Amino acid sequence: MAVSNMVFSDVESFLDTHPELFEDYLNRKGKHSVVEKWLKNHQASKAPVPAEPEKVNARKDSWASKGDGLQRRASQKELRKTFARSKAINANRTYDEHVNSRAQEPLTSMRRRALLRKASSLPPTTAHILSALLESRVNIPQYPSTAVDFKYYLKEHNEREFFLELVKDISNDLDLTSLSYKILVFVCIMVDADRCSLFLVEGTTNKKTLVSKFFDVHAGITVLPSLSNSDEVQVPWGKGIIGYVAEHGETVNIPDAYQDRRFSDEIDKMTGYKTKSLLCMPIRNSDGEIIGVAQAINKSSSGALFTEDDEKVLQMYLPFCGIAISNAQLFAASRKEYDRSRALLEVVNDLFEEQTDLEKIVRKIMHRAQTLLKCERCSVQLLEDIESPVVKFTKSFELLSPKCSADTESSFKDSMEKSSYSDWLINNSIAELVASTGLPVNISDAYQDPRFDAEADQFSGFHIRSVLCVPIWNSNHQIIGVAQVLNRLDGKPFDDADQRLFEAFVIFCGLGINNTIMYDQVKKSWAKQSVALDVLSYHATCSKTEVDKFKAANIPLVCELGIDKLSFDDFSLDVDAMITAALRMFMELGMVQKFKIDYETLCRWLLTVRKNYRMVLYHNWRHAFNVCQCMFAMLTTAGFQETLTEVEILALIVGCVCHDLDHRGTNNAFQAKTGSALSLLYGTSATLEHHHFNHAVMILQSEGHNIFSNLSSREYGDLMQLLKQSILATDLTLYFENRNTFFELVNKGEYNWNVKAHRDMCRSMLMTACDLGAVTKPWEISRKVAELVTNEFFEQGDRERSELKLTPSAIFDRNRKDELPGLQLEWIDGICAPLYETLVKLNPKLQPMLDMIQANRAKWEELNEERERAQSVSQPPSHCSGDSTKTTDGTLANAGSAPPCGGDADGDPSKPAS
Repeated sequence: MAVSNMVFSDVESFLDTHPELFEDYLNRKGKHSVVEKWLKNHQASKAPVPAEPEKVNARKDSWASKGDGLQRRASQKELRKTFARSKAINANRTYDEHVNSRAQEPLTSMRRRALLRKASSLPPTTAHILSALLESRVNIPQYPSTAVDFKYYLKEHNEREFFLELVKDISNDLDLTSLSYKILVFVCIMVDADRCSLFLVEGTTNKKTLVSKFFDVHAGITVLPSLSNSDEVQVPWGKGIIGYVAEHGETVNIPDAYQDRRFSDEIDKMTGYKTKSLLCMPIRNSDGEIIGVAQAINKSSSGALFTEDDEKVLQMYLPFCGIAISNAQLFAASRKEYDRSRALLEVVNDLFEEQTDLEKIVRKIMHRAQTLLKCERCSVQLLEDIESPVVKFTKSFELLSPKCSADTESSFKDSMEKSSYSDWLINNSIAELVASTGLPVNISDAYQDPRFDAEADQFSGFHIRSVLCVPIWNSNHQIIGVAQVLNRLDGKPFDDADQRLFEAFVIFCGLGINNTIMYDQVKKSWAKQSVALDVLSYHATCSKTEVDKFKAANIPLVCELGIDKLSFDDFSLDVDAMITAALRMFMELGMVQKFKIDYETLCRWLLTVRKNYRMVLYHNWRHAFNVCQCMFAMLTTAGFQETLTEVEILALIVGCVCHDLDHRGTNNAFQAKTGSALSLLYGTSATLEHHHFNHAVMILQSEGHNIFSNLSSREYGDLMQLLKQSILATDLTLYFENRNTFFELVNKGEYNWNVKAHRDMCRSMLMTACDLGAVTKPWEISRKVAELVTNEFFEQGDRERSELKLTPSAIFDRNRKDELPGLQLEWIDGICAPLYETLVKLNPKLQPMLDMIQANRAKWEELNEERERAQSVSQPPSHCSGDSTKTTDGTLANAGSAPPCGGDADGDPSKPAS
């Protein structure tokens, strides 16, 4: 039927005769708002509008209470189901801080993306992702409150259903503000009161107050209005009727309020409302502790008083209210802790994001602390000298809340020096007290505290009510400053929870400030080091005059220099002649031609290497040249040049020249004992050897010194690896680790030049043999070298005795220098002879070196026998063989007592020389 042809009177008549069709339509398509509108229009009073007799009977049957529950018609059951479904639409509404303004907003994908963007500022850990999900999915049931008129209707017709409805309504609300308002309204309905108030207990055990944000008229109490919120009223504990009920836990029912001495008419005078009867009752939680007070004023019926039935009803209902309030308070507390924990996580993230600028990191931390603590002002002050007993601040940072500042853009003041900044922030007596004592200060009323400087407050023009000030500590538990917050925005003092939170924030603040200061110090140290290296590089490199001199010099032949002999005299050449001899070695081995080494660069490199050896007794440029000459002789005369590759030969020659660069005349053990910069930089394993290699690399990287510049990338990489192996091989610790394996391979005839590991061990043994080569030289040369090494060791022993207060071992103790022959015998037998004997088996051309060792040993044995005979004449025989004993493999159990003969002891104390 078209709409234009419809006769609505006919439709209405049809529905009157077929009510089940109307009910069915309403059940299927009716809306909650339509039902409420119908109830409102048909309930002018609290009683339902009179209806036809049959409909009244039907209603009575519908709401009548039977023995086992409520009996309803099928259509009415469907109506209630539809009504329940309309309520359930909001059952899983997401909680948010702005729930009232977003009550109808769905959780769209756009909002989800916004939340994830917010979480993306945190490190991508499980905890932070969970935080974002929690924020977007905290399911807080937000049932819309059932219409007040409907509750009045239930009260008149079904008290059981009415009571259950009220309990259910408050049990589904975890928002404390909304819950308080509901309880206020429901109490009014239950006892038919004209006005009602709800006060909740706040504060610590020793300082409780009663606070209400919802009230119409509050009579019979002493009122202290809130300083920041006119809608909130605070009642002192034990004051007035409200305070009396909270303190004593008793119900107070007063028929005439003006006749009770506890009543105050202050509010009545302010509002013009006259309080007559009054019913006040405590609210307890599940543990029986009083958490609030409910107050009803004046029965709605004129002249009526609150009855015992009203008291019983409230006694039944308020326990449920106590449970609901406790749950809401627990949720609010957990939500607050969640927000605070998230803020701490964000602070940690800020610390990792920004550790280079002190002002930026302090600003971020103060902003987050101020936002969470909701205070008017926040400041951080840093001490000028943390070691000084006098408290003096040098840098101060301040953040003013936008709510207290007209210009929010300039709320953060830049850090200023004290000389130009002299207001209350620097002259704050509380900050000075905290900095001097290291104890936090929490002042609830500044002007009542004797520690507070009221004059400075008046001078600044900023009125301080409450102060929370805590010290800032660094990683060494030293106070580096103080942080303080002033005046909570709600006018309340800072409580214990605020103090704990602020102390946690200040821990992060201290970490951030300490890291930033350390970063600044590192930057300055790096700058100083850069300048120092630049200066040292300039002075440590050779001059152009020296380079030109050797570049134009005539280089003698090998036979003229005698550098191809295994018995070369280590003291036959002067410092300049050693440079020309080194140049001849590079040319004779074909290194200059093969690797296209620029001759001027080679001269400059050799001169700079010589300049970077220190003027110590033994480990100097002459020792480096002699090791290199020994390697040259073994390569040419003994024929190792035919077995090794050209890259290996270059690495060995360069390694010999650089193997003791910047040696300080002390061994690795001394570096570890003194905790020197080298031991801190390289550790205690091959400390000096790593330093020698890095120093060699530094010279190669200096401008005009890279003799490897014309090598291919692959050759350069291989060469640097071989060079490092060669220099580290001079650490006798590595020699002891590898020598048994090498000896076994050679003795069993299993050594194979084609196996990389075998070649690596052989090169290392060659480096050690050359480093200890002085023991293979003629007796006069060998003895002279032994004396130089011993004197250098004595100087180290003197430093151990004077600086470290230690008794040095025999080889470092000049008081036991007469033991040198016996220690030298142990040195030869335990360290030198086994190595050269094995090399001779590998290459018989090295036999002259072994023969010279045996000859020198005979000389040392002769000297040792003379010493023993002299001792036997002057005193009874005693064993003076030093502190060492041989192990089964021929090594020394304490080789640190063995004297060197051109040895190297850059390793641990068990190594005899360096």
